[in-house]
Parts: sequence; structure tokens; C-alpha cells
Amino acid sequence: MTLRFIGIAPDTDEKNCPRVWVDDEKKELVLQGWKADQALESEVRPTGPLPDYEAVVRIPARMVHILREACDAIEHPDIVR
Repeated sequence: MTLRFIGIAPDTDEKNCPRVWVDDEKKELVLQGWKADQALESEVRPTGPLPDYEAVVRIPARMVHILREACDAIEHPDIVR
């Protein structure tokens, strides 16, 4: 797996905060975020099952620009950032 680091949540301690990577080989976003609690998981379950091998994570709105950059990196890998 070749991960390319895109960014970290702004205004954080840089130790335990959300991060975003792009897997250039698989063309996937890789996200680190806060684990959902049972209440949030209960809210998402009506839209479909949540298998044991999947997780719901929370990503703060202040990272929207980083997620956009990661999406652009996957869609346009020829553009070096």
C-alpha cells in the first residue's frame, strides 16, 4: 500500500487528531477520525447494516478543504501537490 499524507485537522495538538491519506494504488481515501459512539451508530443503521469489519468515524467540518484536496488527488493523480 502506498499512502500519501494529505493533511491533519487544523488547530489540533497533532498527536490524536483526524488525518487524511490517499492510497494511490487502490484509489481510496484513508481517514482517521473519532470513533462513533453507540448513539451515532444507532442513527446510521437505518440506512444499512454496519458489519463488524466496518466503522463509522466523525470528521470535523474544519477538514472539508483537506477532504477536497484528497478527492482531487484521487481524481487527478497526474497533478502533483
